[in-house]
Amino acid sequence: MTLNVDFVGSEVLGPEGLRAERLSIANGLIADAPVGRVIDLSGFQILPGIIDVHGDGFERHVAARRGAMKQVGEGLRAAEAELAANGITTGVLAQFMSWEGGLRSPEFAAQVLSALRDVRGDMVTDVRGQLRLETHLTDVFEDVPSQVAEWGVKYVVFNDHLPHEKLAAGRKPPRLNGQALRARRSPELHLEMMQKLHARDPLEPLKVLAQQLTDGGVRLGSHDDATTDARAQWRGLGAVVCEFPETLEAAEAARAGGDITVMGAPNIVRGGSHNGNASAIDLVAMGLCDALASDYHYPSLRRAALFLADAQVCDLSTAWRLVSAGPAAVLGLDDRGRIASGLRADLVILDDARRVAATISAGRVSYMRGAIVERFVK
Repeated sequence: MTLNVDFVGSEVLGPEGLRAERLSIANGLIADAPVGRVIDLSGFQILPGIIDVHGDGFERHVAARRGAMKQVGEGLRAAEAELAANGITTGVLAQFMSWEGGLRSPEFAAQVLSALRDVRGDMVTDVRGQLRLETHLTDVFEDVPSQVAEWGVKYVVFNDHLPHEKLAAGRKPPRLNGQALRARRSPELHLEMMQKLHARDPLEPLKVLAQQLTDGGVRLGSHDDATTDARAQWRGLGAVVCEFPETLEAAEAARAGGDITVMGAPNIVRGGSHNGNASAIDLVAMGLCDALASDYHYPSLRRAALFLADAQVCDLSTAWRLVSAGPAAVLGLDDRGRIASGLRADLVILDDARRVAATISAGRVSYMRGAIVERFVK
């Protein structure tokens, strides 16, 4: 059911911060005039719905144990529930297509993204797919444009997980046996495959593929850029989104080139990168971060924005833009990310402890808990 209501008594987050004001929604949109039914939300705060541009926390739902989940669509519906419970109104599921096999294999990518195409119309949350494509897996490039069109994927990110230094030195890469097991290969065959991929120069195939995807209206990004040259190369291929740059140098290069930079919200919540890469807090403070993503932990988006405001790294409006308007710009969505008349009624309502009390996506309730329920059913 789509709500047509006037929320009164609450604080609403706008560009100047939280203000006590009426907020009306009708027909899935923010309305500019009262619509009739009044709901008193005194003691609550209403903020723009959270937009997650890159998250792989859904994997635990679609494959809780290897081979255990046969109905992928059911897992995706469970993932939607988790997104909504964390205030996320638009969620992008980052699905690998990689030589690593298992949950990252081309076959599993096809399962997940086909299932998402089939079930997303029944979801309240706007759940979308992102394809994370390994740069050296050139064998699959020919089919990728038609596949992403079939799946309805509008965002492709390139990454390279090959341990090139180890392979170039003829040394055994770390975690080889575990990777081989997940890919259902012997360690010897898995290492041989990695060496063959390492020997490839994927640049020309990448140029062709990037142009095909761009012509098809697909947004392109790169993952884990570490140098100015790497960022420049990806920009030249049309990948204007710089996801999780590993160094300050790469982030500065992205800003200088007019690119969009995305960092991980868990990086902020835990006080730094888990593997020693650039600090998201520092990049936000320096004005080098445009959006935050859940990465592997959905609750971190809300927590990161609130932490930045509490720590006075920036004010609440600026911090919340990193999880709302900023991600909307990453995805090229101009109909959401702010609370303004005529935009989608995508909202997250926080209680006095700043926990998610309700999530509303395009005017429909996707999640609700606690005392706020009584306000809606009176």
